[in-house]
Amino acid sequence: MKKILITGCNGQLGRAIQKEYGDTVEFIRTDMIDGEGITKLDISNIDNVMEMVRATKPDAIINCAAMTNVDGCEANEDAAYKANAIGPRNLAIASKEVGSRLVHISTDYVFSGEASDHPRTEFDAVSPISAYGRTKLAGENFVKEFADRYFILRTAWLYGDGRNFVKTMLSLADNHDEVSVVDDQVGTPTSAVELSKMIRFLEGTENYGLYHATCEGDTNWADFTEEIYRLAGKSTKVNHVSSAKYKEMNPASADRPAYSILDNYMLRLVTDKFRMADWHDAFEVYMRELNK
Repeated sequence: MKKILITGCNGQLGRAIQKEYGDTVEFIRTDMIDGEGITKLDISNIDNVMEMVRATKPDAIINCAAMTNVDGCEANEDAAYKANAIGPRNLAIASKEVGSRLVHISTDYVFSGEASDHPRTEFDAVSPISAYGRTKLAGENFVKEFADRYFILRTAWLYGDGRNFVKTMLSLADNHDEVSVVDDQVGTPTSAVELSKMIRFLEGTENYGLYHATCEGDTNWADFTEEIYRLAGKSTKVNHVSSAKYKEMNPASADRPAYSILDNYMLRLVTDKFRMADWHDAFEVYMRELNK
């Protein structure tokens, strides 16, 4: 049976991947905190990573571990580099030694987020404006430098079984009659379930390289929040505000990309056998499950 070492197994993507594969593979589950069936692994420690990978010799490594708190990365960029750059570097080195495939998850934040006349493809120039984006880009570059067989998947606006924007907005609705949400940042809400399907599909091919991996379509955060409340049956009012206004209200917040629409261009180029779902359809599925 195929063995897959998964980092960040308790995160929303890690959980979705395990459900997607089910019992068709043997998972080696790792996270920053150990637990039942889970081994503690600090991916920023090269010795720990090499010991784990040499001992288990997985067929594939799927790296879901990252420091994703954007404001936290801005406040402690060294910690962000350890998690988002050094960690992927270590996994890349280890994967090459034992011949494992490496699936690494990256982000739309590697782009500047400046207005564009087209969704960003894998061939567009990167220029991150935040510590989170800089450290994730460094992680991409390390994977390219040290791994032999790798898939880098850039995703955006991810939600699933865990902490995310959707649950934050629903929690706010329980205690507020109205909320203020930016309406000048556009992107694509992406289901962890859909992303896990793409990971499983690509991981079983020889189509190595860099991919964009978001659901289809786009929206802005304020409109997305209104859709959340509509599907949840909430009457909370959503006040549309600009990023500049939000920054005035929250001066410590890091800069976010204004334009985060990614084009899954490489996926269309290499195969006609898999496509990500439209974000509306995927989100309705998620909300039905959440409402249960």
